[in-house]
Amino acid sequence: MANNKYWNWQQEDWPNFSFDPSKLQPKEEKFLHASGVLVGVEKHLSDGDKILILIDSLCNEAVTTSEIEGEIINRDSVQSSFRRRFGLDTDHRRIKPSEEGIAEMMVDLYNTFSEPLTHAHLFKWHQMLLNGRRDLDNVGKYRTHEEPMRVVSGGLDRPTIHFEAPPSRSVPREMERFIRWFNDTAPSGKKFLPPLTRASISHLYFVCVHPFEDGNGRIGRALVEKALAQSMGKPTLLALSETILKNRKKYYTALEENNRSMSIGRWLEYFSETIVAAQDRTVQLTEFVIKKAKFFDRFRDQLNERQTKVLLRIFREGPDGFLGGLSAEKYIGMAKTSRATTTRDLTELVAVKALIKTGTGKGTRYHLKLE
Repeated sequence: MANNKYWNWQQEDWPNFSFDPSKLQPKEEKFLHASGVLVGVEKHLSDGDKILILIDSLCNEAVTTSEIEGEIINRDSVQSSFRRRFGLDTDHRRIKPSEEGIAEMMVDLYNTFSEPLTHAHLFKWHQMLLNGRRDLDNVGKYRTHEEPMRVVSGGLDRPTIHFEAPPSRSVPREMERFIRWFNDTAPSGKKFLPPLTRASISHLYFVCVHPFEDGNGRIGRALVEKALAQSMGKPTLLALSETILKNRKKYYTALEENNRSMSIGRWLEYFSETIVAAQDRTVQLTEFVIKKAKFFDRFRDQLNERQTKVLLRIFREGPDGFLGGLSAEKYIGMAKTSRATTTRDLTELVAVKALIKTGTGKGTRYHLKLE
């Protein structure tokens, strides 16, 4: 370590982060306005669609929050776990403990968003998240090992230390203070903070303490969702991890740039912008589900089984669709049919205006016509 006061938690004023609230005010106002827009959009959803978009949102957040940490989990398995938990039909596939665990944690986050934060709840999340892990000493409890908890890159001979967390012996005291801060700054707390400010600080504060052997990033992002849900008064999951994942390097750089000082203005600016972008994406995804419902209502009696299967698969890609559009080859692979049948199916879909055709020859592509 370079000196005695190298990391933020070693500063005399820790954990009293400093920032200029006025600089966040425009973003706070934008967040509150978009929250109202999202509530308005959701009013156009049927109860069935609300469940489906909830499952899609939970699944997307579970998959992407894991991918940020370099863990790839099976989307179909996670979705099957969510469907079972909400009483919907599933394919009864075998689901890995890690996939079952992240699904269980996300559902618990959704169901308990309004409850005050406790050590017990964090331990429960950690146990769910690391379901099946046998390589850790402490699952469902704070770390206790004596060696430093560090974020390191590079070779063993010349490692680069990006961060070192407080020693394990300090974690219970640090987490007691963090939990008290989190609850005090809630909408009903005695030290209320605006939504973006509280959510952004909660993530940085939590990962700086780094209380667990593993899973700190994922639980830290879950705390952001809990903080935002409490501010909105409803369990709305934003596309936070998906937004972070699009520029994961910027996320880690922003964390590193703000772990050595108590002045966190740049972190708040970066992360509040990320939250607002995630909120915009959530509005976009919700509107997309509404368009999907209208789409299938419009073509309900005009599609055969193959066409329905392929169109549903395209919708699973979200508003952005397939990169480069749907090709005949992709249709053949998804529908498991011949080229002649594929040509006929695609021609019919264009004729009824379910798809738009672009290009010619091998460059022919098809795109959803949603309006």
